[in-house]
Amino acid sequence: MAAYGLENRLVVGIASSALFDLAEADAVFRDQGEDAYRAYQEQHLHDTLDKGVAFPFIRRLLSLNDLSPDDPLVEVIILSRNDPDTGLRVMRSIQSHDLPINRAIFMQGRSPYRFMPVLNMSLFLSANEDDVREAVTLGLPAGRVLGPAVADEDDDQDLRIAFDFDGVLADDASEQIYQADGIEGFRAHETTNAATPHDPGPLRDFLAGVNRLQRCEQERRAVDADYKVRVHVSLVTARAAPAHERPVRSLKNWGVTVNDAFFLGGIDKSTIMEVLKPHIFFDDQVGHLTGTSRNTPSVHVPFGKMNEPGVGAPDHRIRDGESSGAVP
Repeated sequence: MAAYGLENRLVVGIASSALFDLAEADAVFRDQGEDAYRAYQEQHLHDTLDKGVAFPFIRRLLSLNDLSPDDPLVEVIILSRNDPDTGLRVMRSIQSHDLPINRAIFMQGRSPYRFMPVLNMSLFLSANEDDVREAVTLGLPAGRVLGPAVADEDDDQDLRIAFDFDGVLADDASEQIYQADGIEGFRAHETTNAATPHDPGPLRDFLAGVNRLQRCEQERRAVDADYKVRVHVSLVTARAAPAHERPVRSLKNWGVTVNDAFFLGGIDKSTIMEVLKPHIFFDDQVGHLTGTSRNTPSVHVPFGKMNEPGVGAPDHRIRDGESSGAVP
């Protein structure tokens, strides 16, 4: 029997803490210790876990495998700090929620993110901040889910994904210019370098994988006029003119695309999310996500200088064109 290859699939690793609501079990672990936690999970083995922050995103992502039933386009693998015994509840909950996830790694007390490269993963989601930061420090594409789970009651299978640009799709080199030289220095730098592509950031390859799914949808639509395209990708950034051109050129240079771009120039991103309603939003600044995570499944990507320990992120609402002219 030939080995199951992952090379041509979009592979996402997810911790049980991102897929399900584990607040109650985690409280037992923190308050009573590991033995009590193990006993709690054993006692509740048959109790299905509630949906977590990333559940709607994962469910809809996996639904795209109907485009290629015999050769799945998407693979989701559980990466868990649980041991195999306490992980049984997670796997039973996956089955109860009818999620087509059948691969998992359980490592007692340790994060399995080190296996991401060999599993061809372009994204790892977890609620554990330490695990995510360690993964990003090693150059791995990871993010921490924030906020409460959001109801996923729509019957459609649409999948809406939103990305910030600097520190997420691109590196944070321009962000560092902004921190060092202020808004005017930033604008001058971006205008001068408008034709120079950014270096890719941690989630560029994940976007490339999403784009492959979109191309499969277009191929399906070419032979089935009734097929409804499901995947929609948006860029939502604090940039505004004249700093808008370089991101557009960078995406084209990298061979990736988005359907929409929001150059907000200081407008609160949460107001846009209330209308856009993405099933997941990635940003490198916790300050932006404080508002979005109330109603939008949000992910903090702790990448770049501003996310280093002891470095605080300033208020970006007035960056790149805020009419007040104030500079942090």
